Amino acid sequence: MDLQLTAKTVLVTGATAGIGLEIARSLAVEGARVVITGRDRAKLDNALASVKAAGGLEISGIVADAASAEGAASIASVEPSVDILVNNLGIYESKAFGDITDADWSHLFDVNVMSGVRLSRPYLPGMLERNWGRIIFISSESGLAIPQDMIHYATSKTAQLSVSRGLAQLTRGTNVTVNSVLPGPTRSEGIEAFLRSQASDPSAPIKQIETEFFATARSASILQRMVEAEEVANLVAYLASPRSSATNGAALRAEGGLVNTIA
Repeated sequence: MDLQLTAKTVLVTGATAGIGLEIARSLAVEGARVVITGRDRAKLDNALASVKAAGGLEISGIVADAASAEGAASIASVEPSVDILVNNLGIYESKAFGDITDADWSHLFDVNVMSGVRLSRPYLPGMLERNWGRIIFISSESGLAIPQDMIHYATSKTAQLSVSRGLAQLTRGTNVTVNSVLPGPTRSEGIEAFLRSQASDPSAPIKQIETEFFATARSASILQRMVEAEEVANLVAYLASPRSSATNGAALRAEGGLVNTIA
């Protein structure tokens, strides 16, 4: 299926690894002109080379911290107009509620919530003026099913859903859409260390640890396995496409091929 993304300009934040990199790769291979952001020049260059090796012809990068006001302003200055904005930048950590400091809360909100706010603010007006555009937030199932050891993370992801839904309401009657994707636990850089920190036996084989994690910490998961970053990217590519024109203001839960829409 042609996703009709040729010549569309896409900005993907936090795209030097994991879900963000797979999203950038998927959209670039579909023919979009993709711009990615990252804080580290070497990682950014490696990501660009990876996308080009996969067949993405138009891919470039901006070294900037999208979580800061200065970084977001720099990104918007370098790339003043985009057709598709993917607010992917995000961090997580496991921490007991009593140990989460004010600084931890502020940092999580700056990275996970305010990065998307600070970039949606300059780009949405242009989309509305051109009467076409896509804003996609990469949230998490934790925004709805709150893990007791990640309350600050989950709260930031719930906030993302509110921002996304609110922005969608501003697009009423236009060809601009704003949606959120809520992946379950996804295989990415650093996930093994996280799983071992949760395991009853951190030295056990990783496959055994994954099985235990889904049996105990994520027993409600339908897949009962890690989602692959490519699976999330496939859903994002559809939402970015003109073919998703009737999907707006939705939160799509990505667990492999299963998608639950909350309109």
